Amino acid sequence: MQLERTALPGVGVSYTFGTADGQRIGVVTRLGGRRELIAYDAEDHETVRHTAVLTDTEARTMAQLLGQPVFVDEVTHLTRGLDGVAAVRIPLVAGSPYCGGRLADLRSRTRTGASVVAVIRDGRAIASPEPGFVLRAGDAVVAVGDDAAVAALRELLIGG
Repeated sequence: MQLERTALPGVGVSYTFGTADGQRIGVVTRLGGRRELIAYDAEDHETVRHTAVLTDTEARTMAQLLGQPVFVDEVTHLTRGLDGVAAVRIPLVAGSPYCGGRLADLRSRTRTGASVVAVIRDGRAIASPEPGFVLRAGDAVVAVGDDAAVAALRELLIGG
């Protein structure tokens, strides 16, 4: 199976693939983190037939149903009862000023108050990445902090 990743300047990233029976399916991950599930016309793979906007919870549920490990849910369970602490997964999309940069260059805790505790790459969690770890498009940064801190980190990562 071939997965096609297409940068959508100012929008995000599109991921598409063809199924064994010839259907074309895709996901658009927008710069703000919103995800859209796309189904293309069977005869014309450029024509969109159906779109479904997924919330974070719906996207995680869909990933679980399809057999992908979802690290965020593990972090969420660990933080229950810790008032004011959020654990989030922030996708790093093409066009982020930190694609290709070292984690140390992000200086997330100093600049936002949020701590990066893991990076998810290719469906695998890399816990406690070293400061020299190089971020790339498609990674998801797992961060812990209060709501304001993780919102600031999200804006920093998307270049807002």
